Amino acid sequence: MSKIAIFMAEGCEEIEGLAVVDILRRAKMEIDMVSISDSLSVKSSHGVVFQTDKLISQVDFSEYDGVVLPGGIPGTPNLGANPKVVETIKSFAEGGKLVAAICAAPSVLGENGLLQGKKATSYPGFAEKMKGCTYLEDKVVVDGNIITSRGMGTVIDFALTIVEYFKNHEEAVALGEKFMYKNF
Repeated sequence: MSKIAIFMAEGCEEIEGLAVVDILRRAKMEIDMVSISDSLSVKSSHGVVFQTDKLISQVDFSEYDGVVLPGGIPGTPNLGANPKVVETIKSFAEGGKLVAAICAAPSVLGENGLLQGKKATSYPGFAEKMKGCTYLEDKVVVDGNIITSRGMGTVIDFALTIVEYFKNHEEAVALGEKFMYKNF
C-alpha cells in the first residue's frame, strides 16, 4: 500500500488539503495529515480548524512514497519557509518519489529548483514563481514524479491523478464514479 504525507500549514486552503485526504482514503491509500508546526491543530486560510495526524517532528519520511502540498495563503509561504518541508520535497523529487502540489504550492517547488525542465501548472497568480518549467494551464500536469494542479476547482482531478499515479487509471475513474464525478 502506498503511504503519503500531506503537509498542513497554518493558512492552508482547507478544500485542497482535506479533499485530497478524503479521496485518497476512499482509494484505500494511507495518507497522514502532517502539521508543519508544533501543534496537531491547524487553522486554514478560511478559519476552519482541524486536527492533523502527526507533527512533522515525529515523522520518518523514509516510510513514505509521496508528499502533497496544498495551497492557500499564508499556507504556501509557510510551507516554503519550513526547512523540513523543503528538505523533504527535495529529497523526494531527487529520489523519484511523488511530489504533488496544488494552487499556490507549486511555487514552493519552483522556488526550490524542482521544476527545472519540467512541465507544471499552478494558480495563475503564481506563474512567475514557477522557475525553470514549461508552464501549462491544464487542470493537472504530470511530469515524471511531479504532479501540479491549478486550484480548489481542480482538486478532484488532482486527487484522482494521485490515485492513478499509485494505482491505475481504471481504479481512479471507478472511484470518481462512486462519488458521482465523471469528468476524469
